[in-house]
This record gives sequence, C-alpha cells and structure tokens, in this order.
Amino acid sequence: MSSTLHPMLNVAIKAARAAGAIINRASLDVDAVRVSVKQTNDFVTEVDHAAEAVIIDTLLTAYPDHGIWAEESGRREGKGRDKNHVWIIDPLDGTTNFIHGFPVYCVSIALMVNGRIEQAVVYDPTRNDLFCATRGRGAYLNDRRIRVAKRNSLRECLLSTGFPFRPGDAFQTYMQMFADVMPRCAGLRRPGSAALDLAYVAAGMTDGFFEMGLSPWDVAAGALLVTEAGGLIGNFTGESDFLEQRECMAANPKIYGQLVGLTGKYSKFASAGDKAAVRQAGQLPAAAASAPGGDQPPADDFPPTAHVAPF
Repeated sequence: MSSTLHPMLNVAIKAARAAGAIINRASLDVDAVRVSVKQTNDFVTEVDHAAEAVIIDTLLTAYPDHGIWAEESGRREGKGRDKNHVWIIDPLDGTTNFIHGFPVYCVSIALMVNGRIEQAVVYDPTRNDLFCATRGRGAYLNDRRIRVAKRNSLRECLLSTGFPFRPGDAFQTYMQMFADVMPRCAGLRRPGSAALDLAYVAAGMTDGFFEMGLSPWDVAAGALLVTEAGGLIGNFTGESDFLEQRECMAANPKIYGQLVGLTGKYSKFASAGDKAAVRQAGQLPAAAASAPGGDQPPADDFPPTAHVAPF
C-alpha cells in the first residue's frame, strides 16, 4: 500500500506511527505520566509534548519549509514557496481517556494547502488502526477502502458526540440538543476522541457525529476522511464553514440532512428566531423540555440538506 501513497501522506504516516510508539510505551504505566491542567477538565501530559515533538521533527525533516499548526506548541509560519503548506497536528486526541487508561485516543495529522485539507492520517495506537486519505483518492483503514454507512433513516442510526466539560460550555444548550437527538436515533455514544469519531463515521462504524467546542486540530484530518469516504461535514446548519467555528457535524448525505433539521437551531449561525426558541425552551421544566415527540415532527420528516464541505 505505501508504494502507491502520496509522498507527503507517507511522511505523515511515519510521523503518526512514531508518535504512536511513544504513546504505547507510556500507556504501560500511565500512573507514572506527568499530567498538567490547561484549564478545568482539560489536560496535557508529557506524552502529548513528546508525541508532538516527534511528529514535527519527522515532518520538518522531510519538508523544512512547511508551516505547523499544533495543539500544544501553536503555529509557526512556513517559508518560501512552501509557506502555503500547513500541517495541523493533534498528537494525542483523547488525553483524558489516556491518563485514565481508557483505550480510546489517537494521533491526528492533516496537511492543509492553500486553505484545503489535502492529506489526512488518524492513527489509533491501541488497535494499530491507520485511517488515511489523500484528496481525490479515497479513504482507507489499513489496506481497505472505506465508505460511510448506507442507512437512510435516523431511527436506525448509531451516532457519536461529545459532552460539555469546560467552564463556559453551553451546558443547557447541549442538554436540549441531546434531548432532541437521542429519542430519534438508535443510540448515542461519547467515545471521547473527536478525530476517531470522524474516522468511525468514514468507516461506517457509526452513522453520524456532532459536537461543539472543537478546535481545528480535532477535526481537520477526520474531515477529509469523511468526505473521501462519501460523507458530508459542516457546521450544525449544514454549511461548510466549520473548521474554526467550534461546531462540527458529519454523516452520510441522507442522515446529514436529517441531523441539520435537528441541530441547526443550536448553531451559532442559526436565525434569531431559532435562537430565541432555544432560549425559551431552555426555560421550561426539564421534563417538558426533554420529552420526545410533542409538536416536533420526526427527524426523517425534515428536508435533507446537501451542503458539501471543502474538505
């Protein structure tokens, strides 16, 4: 497989595997790992820093003039004619899972060229699962081509999401959104790694994903995996502008449209009327606000939306 991959993707895979080796060694004794708190419930470890360092070293050894946009060390501009190439890096997505020994975390690396994601790697070191994609060449899990799931009814779907965990997160808004979505699908999961959530949507392991509060390094690689696997990704209103907007939704095209009908009113891009309705609903007693059914139509009755993201 590696002989047919784009050279830049091969370098990203090499970097991801090197980071994964560091993570796997540290996972043998997580109690010995030094942990720091960036803010409440937001952690960083020496493993994050070591994994990021080896990723950056591997990438810049091959492409010294490329830019870097990394979770822990921030941004550095590229140089010369390669300054429009920027690597977006999350060295350990799912740090809270990692420090508890909960084996759901990954390495995420994406290459953005002139504002578009062109290469993507999501590597799960606990399972040795390598998800990768090059724009226009499809998405793969190890040596197998992957596609999004084919379900067309939200009632049959398994969805993944993220829960609010930081001070300032819109907890009440999350609860209202969950109350809208949960009764209308087969199951809702919170694995704890957005990059893996998107990879699982691409592979058809889940049918859709939505979450607020995400950063570009959480979703850049997964976004290309989803679109190369035939899915759609955008913000909660279905528009493609999501990478730096801290809200993300992905699914196959039919489920995507149904999710837009449910999540759109919770978007920062929602109309003033929708935002007012959400605020009013949030003032109702909890039982009334979360009761399924009511005057709302089932999710499948919402018209599909087909906004395609640029990833």
